[in-house]
Amino acid sequence: MVGSVVNISKFCFWCTHILLNFKDLQNVLDNPDHQRSVAASLVQAVYVLERDRQLKRKGADALAPPWWEFFGFKLAHPLIDDADLSVFGAIFQFNEPLSCLSFQSQASPSAVIAFRGTILKGDSLSRDLKLDLSIVHHGLHQTSRFHTAIESIRNLAPVYANNIWLCGHSLGSAVAMLAGKCMAEKGILLNTFLFNPPYVSAPIERIKDQKVKTSLRIASSLLTAGLAMAVKGRSFVSEANELFTALSAWTPCLFVNPADHICAEYIGYFEHRNLMDAIGASKLERLATQHCIGGLLMDAVGQESQPFHLIPSANMTVNLHPAANFKQAHGIHQWWSLDLHLQSKLYRYVG
Repeated sequence: MVGSVVNISKFCFWCTHILLNFKDLQNVLDNPDHQRSVAASLVQAVYVLERDRQLKRKGADALAPPWWEFFGFKLAHPLIDDADLSVFGAIFQFNEPLSCLSFQSQASPSAVIAFRGTILKGDSLSRDLKLDLSIVHHGLHQTSRFHTAIESIRNLAPVYANNIWLCGHSLGSAVAMLAGKCMAEKGILLNTFLFNPPYVSAPIERIKDQKVKTSLRIASSLLTAGLAMAVKGRSFVSEANELFTALSAWTPCLFVNPADHICAEYIGYFEHRNLMDAIGASKLERLATQHCIGGLLMDAVGQESQPFHLIPSANMTVNLHPAANFKQAHGIHQWWSLDLHLQSKLYRYVG
């Protein structure tokens, strides 16, 4: 997850690949594959920024700057967690004159806000794990880290005319997803790149038997829809559907790996809608897809919850390249690799 000489070498090799394959460098960020790779590189920059802080690497010894400088960005300022003073995010500003490529196309963002995931080393570990737990309890919206993130985004959006990218990996993608939803509720649709975003549910996608998997998903939809009506009531459910439908214009880019149990459930979440529509149960599924059992049970006992992972639309890219282990399947590094086997599909919610 963190920066190293090896990772920087791979990064430089990928940059050379761009130079060799694009005669017109003005079009680099018009290419979705390179948008993905640049976004992943800027998320990696945040990981390395935090490791630089932990290891007291400064000046010429710092390893983070190459991850943004090549693409013509500068570090506007890091985002600091008030609980442990760790770097959990960063705001990067496009700075064309400093770019060795000197490009900025219409697809180039004026600014990028990137968020790292959990680092299993150093003094940020306990804080990161506590926030991971808040995801499971659907309470990320109540954390100071999220409040710092959304305040920064709200302040920057008018300055850059909403020409902003949100990027995150793992825990950081949960922050970016929830922030993107909050902005979309206000009618501000930001380009969002979410790498290995957590999905809070039972790992049904890992079941190999397709019939068993389908049966469990249908049963889950029936249970979720019934709980939603019982806990929320018909009028609240109707209002929630209107809000969910309004969010459907926001289409974040999700990047998931089926071998990563943390994010793989997004595959079933979206594909199950198509199945339920095919069997004539689309109304039931529209209700089920807006709620999760865990969140409904918390609401039933009077605990506020806000499941961040329930989104109406997405452009989902699945990495089908075999992963050697979970670490590789969940890692940010896979998303700028040159030998990916990717499958992309656009999912639009129809309320």
